[in-house]
Amino acid sequence: MKLKIKKFFELSNLELYKIIEARVDVFVVEQKCPYKECDNKDQDSYHLFYQDQDEIAAYLRIIPAGIAHPEISIGRVLVNYKYRRNGLAKKIMKKAISFIKENFDSQNIKLSAQEYILAMYQDLGFEIVSDRYLEDGIPHYEMIYKL
Repeated sequence: MKLKIKKFFELSNLELYKIIEARVDVFVVEQKCPYKECDNKDQDSYHLFYQDQDEIAAYLRIIPAGIAHPEISIGRVLVNYKYRRNGLAKKIMKKAISFIKENFDSQNIKLSAQEYILAMYQDLGFEIVSDRYLEDGIPHYEMIYKL
């Protein structure tokens, strides 16, 4: 399994297809949450993913400051169901934090966390900075990681 970090325009057609497929599989189909997947934030984002042959095992995107939030943010964090319970979510998040520290001049990293996975983000050093809210019917919290 290989970690890849690419800007949108560096992705091959197959990589982009597999990323969108993985995001739809997890967030739309598995979580039964119809929402607008193509949100025009991908074009400015960095895409981090573990690829196992032609499958996306884990994925997230890093969105530069000023696009989704005033600060740099991480979104669309997922692990393909076949690869869960192996620590991949924490591993890819640590890679993202390191990448941000090395490549951006930022004070904070923001993310919107689903309630069921708060403990993992807190273990990584993220702090809850909002009240509980519903996004597409799923409980979330805004979280900040101070660099």
